[in-house]
Parts: sequence; C-alpha cells; structure tokens
Amino acid sequence: MSDISGMTNAALLGRAAAWHRDGHDVAVAMVMQTWGSSPRPVGSVMIIRDDMAVEGSVSGGCVEGAVIDAGIEAIGSGTGRRLDFGVADARAWEVGLSCGGRIAVLVTPVATDGLPSERLAALCEDIDSRRAARVQFDAVTGAVRDAGPDRGAAGECGLAADESLFTFTQVPPRRLLVVGGVHITQFLAPMAQQAGYDVVVIDPRAVFAAAERFPGTRCLTAWPDEAMAELAPDTQTAVVTLTHDPKIDDPGLRAALASEAFYIGCLGSRRTHAARCERLSEAGFAAETIARLHGPAGLDIGAKTPAEIAVSILAQMIAAERKGGGS
Repeated sequence: MSDISGMTNAALLGRAAAWHRDGHDVAVAMVMQTWGSSPRPVGSVMIIRDDMAVEGSVSGGCVEGAVIDAGIEAIGSGTGRRLDFGVADARAWEVGLSCGGRIAVLVTPVATDGLPSERLAALCEDIDSRRAARVQFDAVTGAVRDAGPDRGAAGECGLAADESLFTFTQVPPRRLLVVGGVHITQFLAPMAQQAGYDVVVIDPRAVFAAAERFPGTRCLTAWPDEAMAELAPDTQTAVVTLTHDPKIDDPGLRAALASEAFYIGCLGSRRTHAARCERLSEAGFAAETIARLHGPAGLDIGAKTPAEIAVSILAQMIAAERKGGGS
C-alpha cells in the first residue's frame, strides 16, 4: 500500500523509526475504518514529527490538518486517541468529507503508552526481511495490546467486531525486479517506485547498472539467476526482462518461472517471444508454466517511446496484481 506521494507503509514506518533514532518525537496515524467515499483504505499510514514534518496520507488531504493536530497532542501527552469524521459531524464539512464519506483514524505516539520504539524497530526489521507482521492496538487509546511481534501473521488490517482493538498488518511490500539497466528501465524504475513498488535493477554489465543512471534505486551487477537466488521472488514480486539479450534475460526468466512472482514480463517482438518460449521449452519448462510470461510485455496502447513503453508495462503489472490477469 502506498500513499499519494508513492511512499509505501513500509517506507513510512522506516522513516518514522529513523526520525525517532535521530532524537525526534513521532506519532503514527492509521486508518481504522472507512465508509462511503473515503479516499484512503483501511491500514493507510501517516507519520507526524514533533516539528510538524509530515509524510503519508490518511485521506488524500481532507482530514490531514486535524490528524496532524492530534499527532502533536499525542506526542505531548504520550497517549493516543481515536478520531472520527463523517457527514453527521459538523467538522466533516471543514475537513472535506461532505460527499458522503466517513473515516476513523487512530493516532498514537512512538512511546511507552503508544507504539513503543522497540516494537516499531521490530516491525521495521520484519519489513526489511520481507516477513509479514501484525500489531494490535487499543482502538481508543492507541496503546499496543498484544504480547509481542507476531511474525508470519496473515489477514487484513481492521477493527474487531466490538471496536475495542485495531489490528494493523504489514505484508511484504510489492517489489519489481528489472533485468537490464536500459533506457526503458530509467523510466520504469521511478514510475514503479511512485506506484509503491520497491525496485531492484539487475544487470551484470556495470556500465548499465551504474548508480548514477538510477538515483535512489538499488542496482545489482550480478547475473540474473544469481541475483534471483538472493532476492527470492515471492507472491509480492514482479519480474521484467528488458535487455533483448538471451544470455542475460533467459537466466532471469528461468529463475522467475521457478518462483511465485505474480507477474513476469519480457520485452521483444512476437517473433522474439516465440523463440524465447521455444528455448524455455527445450530447457524443460511446461507449456502452462511458459504461459505465465507476458510477452511482449505491456498493455497494447500503441507505445513507441521508452517512457510510453514503461507506462504500458507498469499498467500491465498493476492489472495482473489487481485483476489476476492483465493481458
């Protein structure tokens, strides 16, 4: 899940932990419940620093002012509270929910009686290790109400039936592994990051995987099969190969097809893709496995430029994840 600026919950929680390590007091706001036209889903995160620096979003802008005020109050008091906004509330008109939406937000400080700093650090450790984790909060005071880190936790964020507890679940963030640090990748990487993906560019040719070509993006100068063994693509991972060179693309595709990646895309013409599929068949992959490939990668939008091709690939990735298809 990402906010309107493209930052994922994982990135926001990591930023909150970094702020706290740097000596700042911090509050975390989480969407607990929504009804009607509320623009942000349950589990959306916003972080507030003691000097009123803010990252993330709980409503797309309409209740942020009130939530920031509550965050500063929580930092001062050391305890959190629940905020409710809705059309029956006169304040809803002030914060922009006049079109029928309602939203419940839990604001809690990074503090002993809120989200303890060590618990936030454990949550960030799970995120960095791509483990699912869960924290339960008192839905009124914002205090943590469970026995400790619940690693491998499944399920969605939400309020208990009696609304006494709010369960916040963090699943591994979506990830994109791009084989080939080519021109298209220079557009696809930042676009995917804005859409909430962690991006890794893989290219054994150091000149293509140079850090200055991909500011803020992790780059690996390894052969794709070696990189995939380290990165272990999972159900939250998309893989795209863009080099046009079978010596580089094929090892990445073989590793991706052996994984649970939700999307595997390959650049190239239909003739190139047919030859690719034939090579994979000769390597022992079954036809139904090879059919997982999206080739040529990207939705058919008539894309011509590298930027347009990147848009088409990203759109197909999102469709594959959200709709279970994307052809």
